Amino acid sequence: MKKATFIAVAATATLMATAVSATTLEDVKAKGYIQCGVTTGLAGFAAPNNDGKWEGFDVDYCRAMAAAIFADPDKVKYTPTTAKERFTALQSGEIDVLARNTTWTLSRDVNLGFTFIGVNYYDGQGFMVKKSLGVKSALELDGARVCIQSGTTTELNLADYFTANGMDFDPVLFDTADEVREAYLQDTCDVYTTDQSGLYAQRSVIPDPEAHIVLPEIISKEPLGPLVRHGDNQWGDIARWTLNAMIAGEEHNISSANVDDLKANTKNPGIARILGTSGDLGEQLGLSNDWAFNIYKMVGNYGESFAKNLGEGTPLNIARGLNAQWNNGGILYSAPMR
Repeated sequence: MKKATFIAVAATATLMATAVSATTLEDVKAKGYIQCGVTTGLAGFAAPNNDGKWEGFDVDYCRAMAAAIFADPDKVKYTPTTAKERFTALQSGEIDVLARNTTWTLSRDVNLGFTFIGVNYYDGQGFMVKKSLGVKSALELDGARVCIQSGTTTELNLADYFTANGMDFDPVLFDTADEVREAYLQDTCDVYTTDQSGLYAQRSVIPDPEAHIVLPEIISKEPLGPLVRHGDNQWGDIARWTLNAMIAGEEHNISSANVDDLKANTKNPGIARILGTSGDLGEQLGLSNDWAFNIYKMVGNYGESFAKNLGEGTPLNIARGLNAQWNNGGILYSAPMR
């Protein structure tokens, strides 16, 4: 390709990208809220409370995006989606972002036309059984009836694990996590398998949770995170850096409790850039420079959200593990905010 032609093509592509990149943000601002796809209900991650208000770890991410864009975390509407429905909802434009315990895989990222903007929970597939079954290991599950939610990575992981270990199983498929849980409780199956976080979430709402045990084996890598459609780079950037801001906030000890003081008094140039008192990080995203300040003030940092919704002391009682900060024994890591 001749140099002049190459430059012309590149310029055209840049103009097209610019035209596309503003679309979702403009649409969101015009309607006055973000349409966020969530699960149909998973304790700790996304579920309506007794007043019908959505809350949870994934919900906090949606609220953080609204805080960054509108300076109002409540400017979100939630669309409950099953595992089968979630991708169609995002592809069709029914939702603006999907924040719903979704595993980042190559085919989803490439063939389905999505952009995963990062990992907000490092997970892995596990198994839950009733203690009365007397099983201590997944390697004792030969011939078991296994309840599975269809349309997930769980099915292939399960088949691979049992085949690799010379075991047979009888799959019992359902559309929603609630249906899987009820089938498991009614002894339609012997075993409940899904991401370990999902198992802890389901156990937390089961009568007599201590009668159920999550087995020690983790049979897969399940990097869970929010995603948006391909083709809108600015919207992807806003989604990505909202997550990074929550993670970086915890790393830099910026919280809802101290963010006002830090904004007024910090001598740390990195924190000043994040909070918008210097630099132009917000402007680069097409947002106000206090976008990250609003996330911390109105929603909190990653650690605050984890502790409130999932952590030790909540019904789920999940230890940070891999989801601890990189400098505290985990692998959670934000790209530099500069």
